[in-house]
Amino acid sequence: MSAADSASSDGAGRAVTTREQVLERIREDARFVLASHEGPDGDALGSLVGMHGLLTGLGKDTVVFIAPDDLPLPHEYRMLTPRNLIEAPPADIALRTVVFLDCGNIDRSPARVLREGAHLINLDHHHDNTRFGTLNFVVPEASCTAEIVWDLMHGLAVAPTQAVAHALYIGLITDTGRFMYENTGSCAHRMAAELIDAGVDVPGTYRRLYEEMPPAKIALLALALAHVQRFDSGALTLSALDAADFQRVEAEDAYSEGIIDHLRAVRGTKVAALVRELTAGERKGQRKVSLRATDDDVDVSAIARAQGGGGHRRAAGFSTELELGELISFLRAAIAAQRPQASAEPAAPTPA
Repeated sequence: MSAADSASSDGAGRAVTTREQVLERIREDARFVLASHEGPDGDALGSLVGMHGLLTGLGKDTVVFIAPDDLPLPHEYRMLTPRNLIEAPPADIALRTVVFLDCGNIDRSPARVLREGAHLINLDHHHDNTRFGTLNFVVPEASCTAEIVWDLMHGLAVAPTQAVAHALYIGLITDTGRFMYENTGSCAHRMAAELIDAGVDVPGTYRRLYEEMPPAKIALLALALAHVQRFDSGALTLSALDAADFQRVEAEDAYSEGIIDHLRAVRGTKVAALVRELTAGERKGQRKVSLRATDDDVDVSAIARAQGGGGHRRAAGFSTELELGELISFLRAAIAAQRPQASAEPAAPTPA
């Protein structure tokens, strides 16, 4: 990953923060709060733990904010539970610099309660990031936000501990789909090599993330696959899980992690969608929609933005109160609008 060290502007005329400006802010400030998006995934958590390691390595007073609704963390990520964890803004928030990691839009994040920080550093790789910080270091060509943290460690001459290397490696492999996605560049592989040299247990990490699944997670996957519907000659492959499904197999919300990859793998799919009813917290009863595109024919981040969400061109998501039928109609229409060459199919779904 590379970034210019001189100020410039983006296509909307907004000032672009340089790497050196971020490094200087980190050097100068003494107290920090770290935060990420709702439902933190591997990249969000790996970046939080990595940034915490970077700042504590520099002797900074650093705490990590995760909202109560996002705890406990998903089973496969619980080893990434940060040290110095807080669930509410610290009393001295106005004196702390807040670093938002992997957070494209603060309005969608529980971390919006941290807006009153002395400075807001926004570190992200989502192309549709809303640049809400006082410093916005957004690097769309980075494979993951963990890669940006790794690069900053180089800029500040801080070597990763084994625990930090492990966290950053998880951020890297989860956001690149184990190096399969189109965002995987040569820098991602150089980063992986360096982190392995720093002590990452590669087979142990893969086992923890992808093999040591609770039985209830497997049962939830079985239900999701049984619910698969395909629309418009397979352009949309969708599965929906409601609260009763989670209760039936005694599954946590987080056990739906990874199901979308099975839907994306179905031959002929242009867009995969997993719809799940949230079963706990303030948004209980809402539907969370995860979207994946199999190529660049459809930009799912544009579909997500239309519902107040966001993400990447091939991976995005949003939350909604639409009923399932309305939601499916919206998705079909949004996909069709980006594929004018494709003829519309009858509304009835086809079996997978």
